[in-house]
Amino acid sequence: MTSVAKPFASSADVQEKTETLEVIADGVYALTAEGDPNVGAIEGEDFVVAFEARATPVMARRWLDRLREHTDKPVKYLLLSHYHAVRVLGASAFDADVIIAHDQTRRLIAERGRQDWESERGRMPRLFTGEETVPGLTWPDVTFTDRLTIDLGGGRGEVVLQYCGRGHTAGDIVLWLPRQRVLFAGDLVEAQAALYTGDAFHADWSTGTLDRVREFGAEALVGGRGAVANGRAAVDAAIDQTRDFLLVMREKVGEVHAAGGSLKDAFESTHATLAPRYGRWPIFEHCLPFNVQRLWDELDGVDWPRIWTAERDREVWNELQG
Repeated sequence: MTSVAKPFASSADVQEKTETLEVIADGVYALTAEGDPNVGAIEGEDFVVAFEARATPVMARRWLDRLREHTDKPVKYLLLSHYHAVRVLGASAFDADVIIAHDQTRRLIAERGRQDWESERGRMPRLFTGEETVPGLTWPDVTFTDRLTIDLGGGRGEVVLQYCGRGHTAGDIVLWLPRQRVLFAGDLVEAQAALYTGDAFHADWSTGTLDRVREFGAEALVGGRGAVANGRAAVDAAIDQTRDFLLVMREKVGEVHAAGGSLKDAFESTHATLAPRYGRWPIFEHCLPFNVQRLWDELDGVDWPRIWTAERDREVWNELQG
C-alpha cells in the first residue's frame, strides 16, 4: 500500500475558527480562536494596552472590532511577546503610540524577520488573510532587557512586562497584572494546544523559564493558543502540560541522538510518544517536524536557532512528514 503524504504544515487548514472574547477581569480581555493565536487587551484610565498584533492588519481589525464593543479608548501601547510573523505583522491596524518588545525580539526581526514572514505564510496561509495590507516588517519603538512597567492610571494598577528567560524564542516576554493576578504568557505556555519549538531553547524553557512563569502565582492565564486557564489549578495544569511536552521531546530525541540514530528515527519516536496525549490538539502535526529538527540541532551544538526559510521548511517536512 502506498502511503499518502500529509498536507504541508497547516496549508490544508482552511476552515475559519470561532472567535471568543472573554472578559477575564474588569477591563481585561482575551480573544481565543480554537487554537489560532490568542490576543488580549487591558484598559487603562484613558487608553488601551494591546497584547499581540496578529498576522495582518485585516486580521487585527477583526479583533479590534470585537474589542470596540467594550471600549472605545485608543490603543496607546502595543506589546509584542516575540518576533514571529503571526504575532506582529498586523501592528499597523492598532495605530499605537508605542510598540514594545524585548531587545532580542528587535535583533531577531532584523536578522530573520523577512524569512520568517515567508515561512509562516507558507505554513499557515489562512492566518494571512489580507496580507496585501501589511506595510512591511514591524519594528518596536521601545525595547527592554528584564522588566518594564506601565501605569494604567485612575487606580487601575500597572502592567508588568517581564522577561523570564529563553524559551519559545530568545526574546519572549509575558504580561503580568499584579492587581488582577492575570498573566498573558504568549507562546511560553499553551493550554490544550501543541507547542511550536522550531526556534526554541528547549532546556532553558523546560526548566528555569517555566519555573519563573509559575512563580507569578497567576489565577488566570492566557497562553499563546488554546482556552483561557481560569483558576490556579487550570493555570498550573497548562504550565505542567507545556513542560511535559518539552521534557518528552528532550527525552525521546535525546535517546535517538545519543544512540547514533537518524533525525527520522527521532521524529518517529517522539511522535509515537506524544501523539496519544497531544495528537488531536491544534497544530500538533504541523509543528512536530520543525520542533524535532530544532532540538536535534541543539544536541548537535547549535545554540542559536538556524533561520527557517520557505525552502528549508519544505525540505524538513518532506524528510519527516512526507
